[in-house]
Amino acid sequence: MKPIDNSTGKLRVAVLYGGRSGEHEISLRSAASVIRLLDRKRFEVLPVAIDKTGRWRFVSLSQIVRPDASIPESLPIPADAPLVVMPPNPSQQKSSAGVLLPLESGSSQKPIPFDLVFPVMHGPMCEDGTIQGFLELAEVPYVGCGVLASSAGMDKEISKRLVRDSGIPIVPYISVKSGEWQRDEKYWAEQIAKLGYPVFVKPANLGSSVGIHRVKEPTALKAAMEDAFRYDTKVLVEVAVNAREIELAVLENPEYGKPALVSLPGEVTPTHEFYSYEAKYLDENGAALTIPARLSDAQIEAAQKIARKAFSALECEGLARCDLFIDKNTGEFFFNEVNTIPGFTSISMYPKMWEATGLPYVELLSKLVDLALARHQRKKALVRAR
Repeated sequence: MKPIDNSTGKLRVAVLYGGRSGEHEISLRSAASVIRLLDRKRFEVLPVAIDKTGRWRFVSLSQIVRPDASIPESLPIPADAPLVVMPPNPSQQKSSAGVLLPLESGSSQKPIPFDLVFPVMHGPMCEDGTIQGFLELAEVPYVGCGVLASSAGMDKEISKRLVRDSGIPIVPYISVKSGEWQRDEKYWAEQIAKLGYPVFVKPANLGSSVGIHRVKEPTALKAAMEDAFRYDTKVLVEVAVNAREIELAVLENPEYGKPALVSLPGEVTPTHEFYSYEAKYLDENGAALTIPARLSDAQIEAAQKIARKAFSALECEGLARCDLFIDKNTGEFFFNEVNTIPGFTSISMYPKMWEATGLPYVELLSKLVDLALARHQRKKALVRAR
């Protein structure tokens, strides 16, 4: 991929942030770190925000950078940032992969060409394959997993099915759709009781622990289910094992075809009852993050093997964070979930685990861009029609 014809000769990276999911605010923080640490020697950064109503806005760096030339911890989405649209297939663009067009009539804003999209958005309509499908239609290179892995990774129940079929242990669970719950609440409560309390109730398609409840007794089930159904039409109910939470960062191997690279593991020890949204983002002392995790060499190797296998089973590309449980009594590992666009905030585990493994944040971002460009070139070489 050649850089666009501009005065700098750098690749123009459109950092896409915000979005309409319940994880909007986390995206503002993740994008701030990515914009702050993208290598300015190689890249020209173009912040592009999707506000909570779904409108795309081009945000100039001058609207973000503070008077002291620093980037804030959470990116704003200025109300006066111009509205833009991305055409579905800007194949007429000779010097770039994509272009943003001003939407407002009479705007003096010129079309904004770019070379690649770095999506830093979490949750539904962001990392669940929808934005990835749009970028595929636009024939634009983008960082991270493709449509299939993004969709399967977002749906916790589907991802559990796929990794289970690959021989990876999972915690026993039941999935319930909202219509099923409404038709026969008593039946499903009985099925859930067979799992044994306590259980975790969580929306199937959401992250950052939004809408998750630890239910200790049957009387608390109804309220937890109804709250989870506020966020998704399918809810996952799984056994609450007495376990430690282990995370690993996975990166597609730059040598195409070779097994994915896996970081040293990290451990999350919540000070709350579990690693809730509040513990992650609102309470500065909500959890202790230990990197590397306190595991034996054999346990580290086993965890890395599971993460690599899950990455492959779910057809992941680019990056993913693989979250596991290790039973405190038996030492057995269980797959929990993958995050195909993990948090990139200043305290997020994904970049911190790679830093502990020897890959600095700035270099990690550059590798992700290079992987995206290489994948795009491979796909362009495929025969689409005869």
